[in-house]
Amino acid sequence: MKKLLLLFIVITSSLVGSAQSYDERIATAMNNSDWFALDSVYNSAPKDSIMPFLEVFSRCLIGNRLNRPDVSVPAFDQLFKEHSASLDLGNLLNSTVMFATDLSRIGYNQQASELAKTILEATRQHLDTAWTTSLEQIASKYAALAAYKPYGVTFAESVGRIPFRIVPVGEEKHESVLMHLENSTINGGNADITFDTGAGVNMISDSPARQFNLIPIDGYVTAAGVGQRTGQYAIAKEVRIGNITVTDVPFVIIDFKTGNTKADQFTHHFSIIIGSELMLQLNDVTLDFTNNEITVPSIAPERSGVAPNMCFGEGMTLNCAGRVLDNPIMMNIDTGDAAYGTLGVSFFNANKDFIMDNAEPDTIRRGGLGGVVESLCYRVNKMPVSLGGHKVGIQGLVVYTSQSSAAMDFSCNLGLKTLMQFDKIRFNLVDFRLTTYPHNLLN
Repeated sequence: MKKLLLLFIVITSSLVGSAQSYDERIATAMNNSDWFALDSVYNSAPKDSIMPFLEVFSRCLIGNRLNRPDVSVPAFDQLFKEHSASLDLGNLLNSTVMFATDLSRIGYNQQASELAKTILEATRQHLDTAWTTSLEQIASKYAALAAYKPYGVTFAESVGRIPFRIVPVGEEKHESVLMHLENSTINGGNADITFDTGAGVNMISDSPARQFNLIPIDGYVTAAGVGQRTGQYAIAKEVRIGNITVTDVPFVIIDFKTGNTKADQFTHHFSIIIGSELMLQLNDVTLDFTNNEITVPSIAPERSGVAPNMCFGEGMTLNCAGRVLDNPIMMNIDTGDAAYGTLGVSFFNANKDFIMDNAEPDTIRRGGLGGVVESLCYRVNKMPVSLGGHKVGIQGLVVYTSQSSAAMDFSCNLGLKTLMQFDKIRFNLVDFRLTTYPHNLLN
């Protein structure tokens, strides 16, 4: 999905009160995109001590970033009705995208489309081509989805069970792997589906989209990887994964070719991808790497009030708070990364001495939508990674020494081979909390 920079209100010294006022603490959390701090400060503050606009906007952001649409949807409605004058153009546009996303997430696709159309017409004269295109795509996509009832989930038993296999991909020397779901069908035909927690939308290439009789709809999206590609939405009337059946499943028909002959030999390994959008509808997903199955309880847990350690990133990626080499860091949890994962140049700059002493220089090629890029990096011999309450030592994490592409701007991307070092990983998408179960623990 196209990444949208979130612009928030900067609170200046004009605020009344001390440096530790609730308004300033809330504003700092917003401007730092620290959704855990925002949630904590907002919940501890007397509500009459918060500026009315910030009180409403806090609920909007907490609900959107921590997967609580029941909180964000009424808050956004109040924001647009009572505080629109406090939003500059950047905040208005980003709030529109977030509001529409959350409306769609709870099934109100027509309202999401109408919202995008209304804001587009009210602001068109002030928008550049990128924003105009983005709002047009949002309006058309949700209008098309409104004719369906996306993500109707049915369980055959009290616990959903989705077997998977670990499939080698790419050149043998790299030992890269992906998760492929077994016992899976699309519209009744056997399908080889890649499970990718790093994909914000379900994707399918043109050939299987035709093979499985997906229904194209008048909705489009710009997907980002190494480059960008525009894809058309289509509906699979039924997808069966293990003993779970899902109806009216949206996919984006996308061209996975990179233009690199060598890389394109392997695109057949991921011609159908199911991503985090479906995970969110399943509510509670556990990856069991010992038994090679995904389990999902048929009855979702109630929200418990436990502090979240997951949030949505800029591209609505599933990010989790963790530590690498005792550095606190937000991690994109990405089973679609077929290696151990990558760390960005900011980590290299902060830990250069350790990396130089414990890593080997390398040059790697990274393929994705739109092409292949080559980057200088270091492969660290043994890197301690803490995730979901446990620590493991990873032999092959890659650390980039420079920023290679704007579309790949990240702090940490944890790949499948790192995730497989744990016995199980549970995504409680109600509390937005990730828990790991130990395997190969460090002392």
